[in-house]
Order: sequence, then C-alpha cells, then structure tokens
Amino acid sequence: MSKITVLANIHAKPEHIEQVKKALLSIIPSSRQERGCINYDLHQDNNDPAHFIFYENWESRALWQTHSNNQHIVDFREATDDLLEAVIITEMTHIE
Repeated sequence: MSKITVLANIHAKPEHIEQVKKALLSIIPSSRQERGCINYDLHQDNNDPAHFIFYENWESRALWQTHSNNQHIVDFREATDDLLEAVIITEMTHIE
C-alpha cells in the first residue's frame, strides 16, 4: 500500500462562508475515525476566508476513495452544493 496525500481546496460563495465552515467542521470527527485516516486537517485562508483546504493523509488511495463515498461525505456534498463556488481535489504521493 502506498500512502496518499489529498488536498481538497474548497471555495465557498462569500455569502455562505460561515455555513460552509460549519458543515466542514461537522465532517471532521467521522472522517478522522475512518480506517486508513492518518490525518484530516482543515485550514482557512488568512487572506481569503472563503477558501478552505483539507490536508489529508491516507494509508492508501483505496481507503481514501472509500472515505470519499461514505455517507457523511455524500451528505456534505448534497448539503453544500449550492453554497460552493469550486472544489478542487489534488491527489499527491509523498516522495521524500
């Protein structure tokens, strides 16, 4: 198994920053308990409060994909679909 790092860049619509932040915070406890989760850390941009980043490390891509399809993530996507401007997911492999 090869560890994977995921950067999830989430851009809220300016009028929905607090609502999106609350929704993001709500998925952290369940995500951190999932099999394969090494860390699952949320950050908010100091210069652009509508920009959030999850910095995630998973034991494998397969376990991260399982996370991506878990109900709390599906529910988050459905609840925030109209509140977001963009979501950009970047998968990375640790090389050093």
